[in-house]
Amino acid sequence: MQRRTKILATLGPSTDDPKVLDKMIEAGVDVVRINFSHGTAEEHIERVERVRNRARAHGRQVGVLCDLQGPKIRIERFVGGKVFLEEGASFILDSSHDKNSGTVERVGSAYKHLHEDLSRGDTLLLDDGRVVLWVDSVENTEVRCRVVVGGDLSDRKGINKQGGGLTAPALTEKDREDIKTAALIEADYLAVSFPRHAADVNETRELFVAAGGKGGIVAKIERAEALEVIEEIIAASDAIMIARGDLGVEIGDAALPPVQKRLIHQAREMNRVVITATQMMESMIENQIPTRAEVFDVANAVLDGTDVVMLSAETASGKYPDKAIAAMHRVCIEAEKQRQATQSEHRIHTQFTNIDEAIAMAAMYTANHLKVKAIAALTESGSTPLWMSRISSGIPIYAMTRTVQTRRKVTLYRGVYPVSFDVTATDHAELNREAIDELRRRGAVRDGDLVIITKGDLMGIHGGTNAMKIVKVGDLV
Repeated sequence: MQRRTKILATLGPSTDDPKVLDKMIEAGVDVVRINFSHGTAEEHIERVERVRNRARAHGRQVGVLCDLQGPKIRIERFVGGKVFLEEGASFILDSSHDKNSGTVERVGSAYKHLHEDLSRGDTLLLDDGRVVLWVDSVENTEVRCRVVVGGDLSDRKGINKQGGGLTAPALTEKDREDIKTAALIEADYLAVSFPRHAADVNETRELFVAAGGKGGIVAKIERAEALEVIEEIIAASDAIMIARGDLGVEIGDAALPPVQKRLIHQAREMNRVVITATQMMESMIENQIPTRAEVFDVANAVLDGTDVVMLSAETASGKYPDKAIAAMHRVCIEAEKQRQATQSEHRIHTQFTNIDEAIAMAAMYTANHLKVKAIAALTESGSTPLWMSRISSGIPIYAMTRTVQTRRKVTLYRGVYPVSFDVTATDHAELNREAIDELRRRGAVRDGDLVIITKGDLMGIHGGTNAMKIVKVGDLV
């Protein structure tokens, strides 16, 4: 059984050994993530070259997603590296305070406009909510707080406002430079952090295209206010990432599960890819097997219809990168055997506006109601297999394309597998035979199997899919 849900794994120091990369590829990684919050441009370029070289050696196509750091709002540093805040104590966040002189009474803020976004009664969550502060007053650049939940607080920990409302722009100067690096890397996807509205996504796309980038844009949903305009953000994006760390801090952990389910549903309804991320198998940073809670977390995301499940520190800095991928693979496979993962009512009552989308939906409806072994989607842009992947099914979709960028793009699509294939032949009968022969060579089909082929009358044209054909393997001569 082929796994349909894709696995996105973050590269880092633990993955720099080519032998480790080999094990990750063998374990089934589909896309790798470059985290621009850490490392240099040179390190990122080297890592991408290394993973693409190893993927070619294995005959695999592995996509690349570059993740911008964004305006991570942090405190500055303490004199001794950390302090312990007592519950009920006073504590000041001061953007004008020396960045290396924090004490148990006061620390600097890297976000210089913090005081402008806050007023009495606001609640701040530091270090992913481990320390909670209540804002008593704001005087000049000083945010005077009372400690509600105390504990250790160390250098450069993040600041969130409960309910959202910090107005730092989504793109920093560092991000603008990193966008150029992503274009140089030929990233298949570029993720923008902390977008508040569609304009942030559009600006990222414009800068990426201007730098020569051709990949898709991923909007990371991690601000509470993003949920208020989520449809416009999804519409402006090629994919969304449910970044459960900062989002969970801002909206509260109890609110996160229903929001995750709603976001997965909305993204799929709008024909966008959805990635579920953050702490999915966090215990595997140190351990060789996941906790049962982590197993349930991954399985539930799969059953809800996520396209991708993501690993962060588990692979970037963990002890067992390949084992984390293998564990995630096992969980996905089992979850995908369940009935709700293979049946769909997606768009069953709506009209289509594009011919190629109508063909995609017709193909999936037919495949799910006929004993079809595989779907061969002959494609240029990858749009048809994307639409197909919105339908829950157990039938593999092979995106057969001559374009390497499209083959990399579909590595993020649920149930879609890239195949290098020249679709520009003018003889349609010969093209059908070659497509079936390619699937037969891969062991995907054998004589007697039914296969659906989708293609366009004018092959090699973007958005030109207008035909669907059902063939029996062995009947084509």
